[in-house]
Parts: sequence; structure tokens; C-alpha cells
Amino acid sequence: MLSKFRFLQISATFSSPKQKASFPQIVKFTAKFRPKMSSVSYSTSSGSSSKLLFRQLFEKESCTYTYLLADASHPDKPALLVDPVDKTVDRDLSLVKELGLKLIYAINTHVHADHVTGTGLLKSKVPGVKSIISKASNAKADLFVEPGDKICFGDLFLEVRATPGHTQGCVTYVTGDGPNQPQPRMAFTGDALLIRGCGRTDFQGWKFEQLYKSVHSQIFTLPKDTFVYPAHDYKGFSVSTVEEEMLYNPRLTKDEETFKNIMSNLNLSYPKMIDVAVPANMVCGLQDIESKAS
Repeated sequence: MLSKFRFLQISATFSSPKQKASFPQIVKFTAKFRPKMSSVSYSTSSGSSSKLLFRQLFEKESCTYTYLLADASHPDKPALLVDPVDKTVDRDLSLVKELGLKLIYAINTHVHADHVTGTGLLKSKVPGVKSIISKASNAKADLFVEPGDKICFGDLFLEVRATPGHTQGCVTYVTGDGPNQPQPRMAFTGDALLIRGCGRTDFQGWKFEQLYKSVHSQIFTLPKDTFVYPAHDYKGFSVSTVEEEMLYNPRLTKDEETFKNIMSNLNLSYPKMIDVAVPANMVCGLQDIESKAS
């Protein structure tokens, strides 16, 4: 279990990981989650009842999942989007408006190579939205997270776990543990752990042995009933659990040497969007926005 706690600090200006935030604010939002496509009452470990609004959204071209999370019990109904896609920003914002939510964060699990993030567009369309990515990604954002940080909104929070290997900056966001936190927990694993698979390890600073250790130490150590929500799926799956992946994942159930051989012989084609997506995503998707405007 992660024990480190660090409040996120918001910079008044758009910054890079190497720049210090100016006039930082202490942010203390919290939130709630539940693996169903609706707002529901959710019993917490303290026995109280709290509402979580959760939506799993899909972008068919890149097979990307975007997750909308909100605290429906809070007066402001603060919300965040995990791994938004530029092509579906209008759809996502329409849903946010219909549900009466206040979008405060746009979060990425890593620098994606198969689509352009929607964080830049979201920031341009909704004043006050802050973009978040891991400090290790070396990408631009408003807020940078490190292992052990907590992203708070509403009454709950997401824990940040480092799961590099697919890229050096990959993180997994996990719903909190402790009093007044929802159970079962939920893990938004990005490309580190997919349903019956994992992210490729042949570009973007990949290290197959690092990915193997990341998943086993940071995800497979979560409670077995933790729901696994990946950034992508190509076979029609929408959710798994830690226990399922520990039993049935055809790559990560193997020993490390076998995993290396599997990953070294996938013979995958060069990602068709990588030359556009990675440069744009290193600057919060803004490069793509500027090129369309010119």
C-alpha cells in the first residue's frame, strides 16, 4: 500500500516538469467510482453511503477507453477524465454538461502513441480544467504526479502508482484505500496491463523486464477483486479484475524469461499515428491544435 501523501500544486502558468510552479495552490478535491455505466449509491468501508458516477467511453479508431469519474454527492459534482481523445472531446463535454458535472482534471496515464490526447482541447474549451501527467513522462501539463501522490476530488482520491515499461512515464491510477473509500477498488492501468495482454515494449524507451516487474509489484499486489480498466481493448472486452489477469493473462502469468521471449517476437507493425501523436502529446496535445488552426 502506498503511504506517501503529497498535495497536488497548481501552477498559474503552463509549465514543464523542470519548471517550478509559481503561486501554487493547495488542491483538495476527492471523488468516487463504480464499475457501472450509471450514477449509483456505493457503500464504503466505513459503512456510509456515497454516490459515484462513472462512465466508460470508447473511441473506435484507436480503440481507446476514456473514463469519466465524478463525485455525485458533492455540491459541485467535481469530475475528471482519464485518457481523453481529441476526436471525442465534444462528445465527452456534452455528457459532462448533461450530467451537471464540473470538469476539473484531464488526466493521462502516459504519453500515447496511437492517438492525440484531448487534454489540450479540453483546456481550451473549459476554463479552469487542469491537465495531469506523470513527472517521469517529461511531457508538459499543469500538474505532475509521482508515485504515492493522491489526486483528490470530491470526497475520495486516486493513488498514483508507477508502472513503467511500455513507456518510462506510465502510471496506474487506483481508487483509494481506507475509510470512506469505495470497494472494490478500481485500477486505471493505461497500457501497462491490458485485458489478457499488455502494452508493447519495442519503442518509446521500452523495457520489457521493467514492465513485467511493474505489473507484478504495483498491480498484482492490489486486492484480487480490484477492477482493471485499461486504456485500450481490441477484442471487445471492457473490464477485468486483478485476479483474472493473474490467472489468465497469457503474457504476464509466465516467468520473466518467457515473457521476454513473447514480447521480443510479437512482430508488430510500426504504430501508424506515432510520428504525429507522440510530439503532440508531449505538449498536452497543443501541437496538433495549433497545426489545425494554422
